[in-house]
Amino acid sequence: MNKYSLESFVAETKENPNERDYFELEKPQMLEINLNNQSVWTKAGSMVGYVGNIKFERQGMLAGGIGNLLKKAISGEGTRLMKAEGTGKLYVADSGKKVRVLHLDNESLCVNGNDVLAHDQTIKSDITMLKSIAGVMAGGLFQVKLSGTGHIAITTHGDPLTLMVTPDSPVFTDPNATVAWSGNLTPELKSNVSLKSLIGRGSGEEFQMKFSGNGWVLIQPYEEIYTLQK
Repeated sequence: MNKYSLESFVAETKENPNERDYFELEKPQMLEINLNNQSVWTKAGSMVGYVGNIKFERQGMLAGGIGNLLKKAISGEGTRLMKAEGTGKLYVADSGKKVRVLHLDNESLCVNGNDVLAHDQTIKSDITMLKSIAGVMAGGLFQVKLSGTGHIAITTHGDPLTLMVTPDSPVFTDPNATVAWSGNLTPELKSNVSLKSLIGRGSGEEFQMKFSGNGWVLIQPYEEIYTLQK
């Protein structure tokens, strides 16, 4: 068979029918979700294909309770999740970013809201805010805390790096390069600049997230700029 023939191309790139895990990493940048009369939350706009009988429903502003309404309205999170329900294979991706599948066992972690690709219905999500003007300027104000037992999928630009946090060794990160951290950590936002420097977008050199205690922080080799949705 000619290695450049259409037959060879299809054989090389086709979906593997033997992989049927609930959350399956079909390609480094593509997640396959195998639904069997189930529902799952995915990032709005992340669906790139599906096979079977799957219906989609955008999350409303009141989803998750009235307590989250204000935070969702400010952050734009109320328009960013899509519920997929039914039976079949769902394929999701996000701008060519790498996908990592995690399974929580009565655990929690915090993820930058833009880096949540999908999570199981059994996972509780809550938007958390870092109450500092530095968070608005540096893009690190809103995060999603995921907790419970079930599958989640997060995305990163390139290969991420995990930094360990200990009481004797706090970790400082650029908010735009920070993807996730262990749920027991509460970061602080700090600035090394004067008030006059707040005009314009702050960089990681001006604004940092400080993590103290015991845990870990996941960073990516890329500064992703976030804007509040209107």
